[in-house]
Amino acid sequence: MPVSRKAALHRWQRRDPQLIRRLMPFWGWLYHHYFRVVSDGWEHIPATDPALFVGTHNGGLAAPDMHMVMYDWFRRFGLERRVLGLAHPKVWLGYPPLADLASRTGAIPYHPRLALAALEEGHSLLVYPGGGQDTFRPHRDRGRIHFAGRTGFLRLAIWHGLPIVPLISWGAHDTLVVLEDFYPQFRALHERGMPWLFGIDPEVMPLYVGLPWGLALGPLLNLPLPVRIHTRVCPPIRFERGGHAASRDRAYVQQCYRQVTHTMQEALDRLAVEAQR
Repeated sequence: MPVSRKAALHRWQRRDPQLIRRLMPFWGWLYHHYFRVVSDGWEHIPATDPALFVGTHNGGLAAPDMHMVMYDWFRRFGLERRVLGLAHPKVWLGYPPLADLASRTGAIPYHPRLALAALEEGHSLLVYPGGGQDTFRPHRDRGRIHFAGRTGFLRLAIWHGLPIVPLISWGAHDTLVVLEDFYPQFRALHERGMPWLFGIDPEVMPLYVGLPWGLALGPLLNLPLPVRIHTRVCPPIRFERGGHAASRDRAYVQQCYRQVTHTMQEALDRLAVEAQR
């Protein structure tokens, strides 16, 4: 018998308020002293749920800008107002300890059934559509919004009439300097018979300079360098059309994709200029 969406969501939900409370002092030290975060735009958060928060992140698997946004959320809204993070399912396959921590701080695998169940329960969602290609993009592309053409988050927002709240950041790309992504070359080798490590397609193969490895190849866990991070919550984006039919209209979805990426790119360009003054 198929498991209901609600039952599946409850099986994956492992949010641990006690762990979050224990982490807050550590996150606070990172926020104020290690990354010296500058953050603004929180007045743009909608007063009521649900909403879809869409971000761009940097700095490899550590993704310090994402964690600093999480800290800001918890210190401003407490544990009562929930946002469930939609994380790549491969995190659970390739990095079990990281997946466990992500689950206990509010993440669930990015699966349409789970996202729909969360919305039905009135939860807001947080997604970083670019995934590994975003957080491991080469340093030369640090000022570029990179969602890799993914539109699943948009179909979800259009279908349910959700406002999209963009989250942007600047600085975290210097906590880990990605020189190049050699995934196309490794993909070609895989197609010629080379197996993936642990049988998991990593989707990225970054060559980077960072702690603790020095020079490293592959999406390895890293320790971020102490660099000032700027984060910003942008005004919500609302679409003219909504409903299931609109979410299946490919031309309309692409139009919305261009609207979101263009809006976020302009905001990131402004933040980069302000951060470097």
